[in-house]
Amino acid sequence: MTTRQWLLSASPASQMQARLGRAYVGWQSFRQNRLAVIGLAIILLLVLVAALADILAPYDPLASDLTQRLRAPGDGFLLGSDGLGRDILSRIIHGSRYTLMIVALVAITAAPVGLIVGTAAGFLGGWVDTVLMRITDIFLAFPKLILALAFVSALGPGIENAILAIALTSWPPYARVARAETLTVRGADYMAAARLQGISRTRQVLGHIAPMCIPSLIVRVTLDMAGIILTAAGLGFLGLGAQPPLPEWGAMIANGRQFLLDQWWVATMPGIAIFIVSLGFNLFGDGLRDVLDPKRGQ
Repeated sequence: MTTRQWLLSASPASQMQARLGRAYVGWQSFRQNRLAVIGLAIILLLVLVAALADILAPYDPLASDLTQRLRAPGDGFLLGSDGLGRDILSRIIHGSRYTLMIVALVAITAAPVGLIVGTAAGFLGGWVDTVLMRITDIFLAFPKLILALAFVSALGPGIENAILAIALTSWPPYARVARAETLTVRGADYMAAARLQGISRTRQVLGHIAPMCIPSLIVRVTLDMAGIILTAAGLGFLGLGAQPPLPEWGAMIANGRQFLLDQWWVATMPGIAIFIVSLGFNLFGDGLRDVLDPKRGQ
C-alpha cells in the first residue's frame, strides 16, 4: 500500500491516520486554487525574509549616510535610499520582522479571547450572553483604526502598545463567529448524547464545542491579517506605532511623504511591500475558507 492509499483509506486504523487523511484531502483541494497557492507562497516568502533579514539585507537598515541621501533605485541602491541615506531595500527586509511579529502576536492574543467570549456567550446563554454580546457590540460600534488610536493615545506610542491596541480591537469579530458556531453545535444530537452521559460543561465546551469553532476562527484570522497590517501601518504612519529609527513600513511611508512628488520611491516601495503582503494573506484566506468550509462537499 502506497502512502497516498494509506492516507485515503476509507477505513482508517487509527485516529491519527484519519486526521492525516483529512489533512491530505484538504491540501489536495487547496493546491487546486492557484491564487491561494500564490498567497501561501507570499506568506512563506515573508517568513523566510524575516528569518534571514541579517543575511539578505545588503546594508545596515539603521546606518545613515547623508552623502547617499535620496539616491534613485538602481544607483547603488536597488530600491533607492531615503532622506537620511539609508538603503530602502534593507529597511523593508528588516521591517518584515515587525510586520510578522505584529501579525503573530495579534493572532495569538485576539483569537483566543474571542473564542472564550463567544463560546461562553453561546453555551451559557441568558444574562451571560446578553452582557458579553453587548460589550462586543460596543467595541464593534467604533471603526477599528479609531479605537486603536484611542487605546494607543492612552497607553503611549510604541510598537508594544500598538500591538496591544490592535489586539484589543480585533477580538469582537472572533467572538461573534465563535458564538454563532456554538449556537449551532449546542443543539446537535451528539451534544445531547454528551449531556445524557453526564459530561461536565467544561468538557463539553473544551472537547466538543471549541474544536468545532476553531476552523472558522482560523479562516477569519487569516482574512483579517491584511486589516491588521494596514492598522499597524496606519499607527506607524501617524507616529503612534514603531518609533524611529525602527524600519516599520508605515513609519517609512510617513518619512517619505515629503519627498513623494520628486523622490517617489521613498514612500512607494514600503507601500508596495504592504500591498503584496496584504494581498498574500487575502488570497491565502480565501483558499483556506474553501478548504475548511464544512459545506464544501454539499
